[in-house]
Amino acid sequence: MKKMKQIVSHVVNTRLGFILTLLALYWLKTMWAYHVDFSLGLENPYQLLLSLINPIPLGLLLLGLSLYIKRTRVFYIVSWIIYTILNILLISNAIYFREFSDFITVSAMLASSKVSAGLGDSALNLLRVWDIVYIIDYIVLLALFATKKIKVDNRPFNKRASFAITALSTLLFSINLFMAEIDRPELLTRGFSNVYVVRALGLPSFTAYSANQTYQTEKVRSEATASDLKEAQDYVSEHYAAPNSKYFGIAKGRNVIVIHLESFQQFLIDYHLQVDGKSYEVTPFLNSLYHSNSTLAFSNFFHQVKAGKTSDAETLMETSLFGLSSGSYLVNYGGTNTAYAAPSILGQTGDYTSAVFHGNVGTFWNRNNAYKQWGYNYFFDSSYFTKQNSENSFQYGLNDKYMFADSIKYLEHMQQPFYTKFITVSNHYPYTSLAGNSDEEGFPLAKTDDETINGYFATANYLDSAVKAFFDYLKESGLYDNSIIVLYGDHYGISNSRNTSLAPLLGKDSETWTDYDNAMLQRVPYMIHIPGFTEGHISNTFGGEVDNLPTLLHLLGIDTKNYVQLGQDLLSSDNNQTVAFRTSGDYVTPTYTSYSGHLYYTDSGQEITNPDENTQAATKAIRDAVAKQLSVSDEVQTGDLLRFDNDTGLKEVDSSSISYTHALKSLKSIEKKRGDQSTSLYSERGDQSTADLFKAPSYMQLHESSSSSSSSNE
Repeated sequence: MKKMKQIVSHVVNTRLGFILTLLALYWLKTMWAYHVDFSLGLENPYQLLLSLINPIPLGLLLLGLSLYIKRTRVFYIVSWIIYTILNILLISNAIYFREFSDFITVSAMLASSKVSAGLGDSALNLLRVWDIVYIIDYIVLLALFATKKIKVDNRPFNKRASFAITALSTLLFSINLFMAEIDRPELLTRGFSNVYVVRALGLPSFTAYSANQTYQTEKVRSEATASDLKEAQDYVSEHYAAPNSKYFGIAKGRNVIVIHLESFQQFLIDYHLQVDGKSYEVTPFLNSLYHSNSTLAFSNFFHQVKAGKTSDAETLMETSLFGLSSGSYLVNYGGTNTAYAAPSILGQTGDYTSAVFHGNVGTFWNRNNAYKQWGYNYFFDSSYFTKQNSENSFQYGLNDKYMFADSIKYLEHMQQPFYTKFITVSNHYPYTSLAGNSDEEGFPLAKTDDETINGYFATANYLDSAVKAFFDYLKESGLYDNSIIVLYGDHYGISNSRNTSLAPLLGKDSETWTDYDNAMLQRVPYMIHIPGFTEGHISNTFGGEVDNLPTLLHLLGIDTKNYVQLGQDLLSSDNNQTVAFRTSGDYVTPTYTSYSGHLYYTDSGQEITNPDENTQAATKAIRDAVAKQLSVSDEVQTGDLLRFDNDTGLKEVDSSSISYTHALKSLKSIEKKRGDQSTSLYSERGDQSTADLFKAPSYMQLHESSSSSSSSNE
């Protein structure tokens, strides 16, 4: 033991030993932060391994820079400074995370006044007793230096050895990055979540990543001018589709409830899965909505997402602007760009209260920041819901029935009219969200050579059941009659690479499957259900997610003429029915479909291999129109052009005034302040909760009779 102490003492008393000591202390404190202050959502041993590794490469690289310094005093000062910077980064993020459930981005640092405003007087209250862990090592190290337990090493470190340390740390970082890409492909290019980056690469890497994002964003933003916006406004004015007087304002003043149907494709509507000679209706409730006289449904509605997938769909649906050609708009620009999104417009023109309910972490896709820019008053993420376990959740969050059930206690306290969005997750790739929950398993799996396809129908059936349970609650609670409910599929569920395996289930031949078939499978459901309305129908109008906002606002009696929205009202006779896909050159119209370099007649699916002059001219005009629409969107998004928009009559959202913590307390405070004037459902029902009105029977409960019959027959 004595010899071991001597060895340790000898190592620590060298310059390299001192650096390794600081690195070890930094690693220990990082582990403390990861498991005590941060919620990293470590889901498996591999992610745990990544979190154990990631403080080391950049920690060693940065601390190792001081080894190049020959002068003793300067070496120790620089190493202390680097160590202190790493610690400040760690401590500040620990405190920040307690309030915002996110990490500090460079853009947030540059806008420090907004950060401090967001924290307010609560900053000191965010300190915890255990924060002593982050600084106690300074006291110990200073004491050891003062008592000569650690001695100053006056010998310069070998220059070649310094290079070796740098090379080693670089190699370790490369290995770390490679391992991170295995866990989450396209981690840095798609930018799913700040939490994912920290979990895989560590805080210093995240800060560097954030700095690059901020630089790229600000570079384009700084070059944009008000004249650039004028070009976009002129484009919008030329393509404005006036509202249809028959439908304009028919839902004015109603609550708006948006239900996001994860990975839900149009072919599921009215689909019956054939298994062992029996027919199973996959989505009976959504089918009934689709055919309801109270529903405006669209059979040729396409998703228009790219790499941002769900986040792109949200951007399209709520802002009538496209996502990016590469990466996610929400991640790269959502937390900083000025936006005039649905919640902001309705909040300022109709005094709507707005909220999102989602059973995943709020940082995913940078929602916790982007939603503030969009004007959402509240965001109820997984931190507000039932603690997740293997039975009620999976890797993308809380299963849908639990999410809807847990949302009621917040929804009922919201002032009406409200604009709310419920983001479901159970029907998410790889379609195994029901595994481990025996009560929900039971819907038959398809029988193909692809397990992903096989599970898709069962999770879609679960989603259908969850939505029905929520509709039943709306009716029982009294919210249904004064609401308008929008349901949409965000993007494809089965990727094109799997479609040939899906083909037989759709009555198609895998051998003759074409890109036209792939294009048609980009259709997703879009339904606007208006209780009391009796002239609903299924429209064959071609449109996409970018068309939602003007369509919805016109139904609510809000003209969109002065807003920079690239979509068109799907109910307007002026709609040009041109659907632009985010991939260059791809589009769908009632006449032509261009997809993956092939051109088809839309009505027949016949490929056009030798177009005549008229066809060439017509398709060129469509290509140019689609390219222009995407170009205008990119200019608005990357240049943050809406900050120059003074024609909307709306105020720019002050995101620093919005906090997503203590939301229920805030809602109850508003109820109390308004007293008899409170319009929340809770107040209307005499301060009685409606939570017990939500009933979501499991698959086994819904099919008890058939299960019993099967058992008795056996």
